Amino acid sequence: MNDFLKIHSAEIKKLLAKYPKGQERSTVMPLLHLAQRGTGCVTRHDIENIAGILGISSTEIASIVGFYTLYHTEEEKTQYRIQVCTDLACALCGADRFLEELCNKTGIKPGETTPDGLITIEEVPCLAGCDKAPLFQVQGGGVISYHEKQTLESAVRLINQLRDGMPGGEQ
Repeated sequence: MNDFLKIHSAEIKKLLAKYPKGQERSTVMPLLHLAQRGTGCVTRHDIENIAGILGISSTEIASIVGFYTLYHTEEEKTQYRIQVCTDLACALCGADRFLEELCNKTGIKPGETTPDGLITIEEVPCLAGCDKAPLFQVQGGGVISYHEKQTLESAVRLINQLRDGMPGGEQ
């Protein structure tokens, strides 16, 4: 039995029970979320453990982690991720300019982390709120919060709240 299975045995059994026999691999995303929930990232060891539980290759698991913006590896570890949607619809509502201004205000570029390791700003496609742009989601502390119809001022206020220890910030 691998250590991930030992630690999360009850939760894993519950997740696996949601899918028909022979379709256990469908549990990969909820298992990745479970692994990331505790530390804020998915480790190589987590990937190998999940692959063992599901009977698929660690390469298949790693490709899922690499594809989805909700999963992060150890190398990408930061306390909070601010993910700004810049899809076409959001860009038409000023998301590109918002991202640029937010990066200028924090002194980092998209994909970079503030020197204190607290905030990483990322550009992501589609957060499903096109009519509420500019918008972003904050990932951190095991929580994802959405912030719609943002201004530079409201985003900076949120960053200050995160710095003051308010997880997810308050809208």
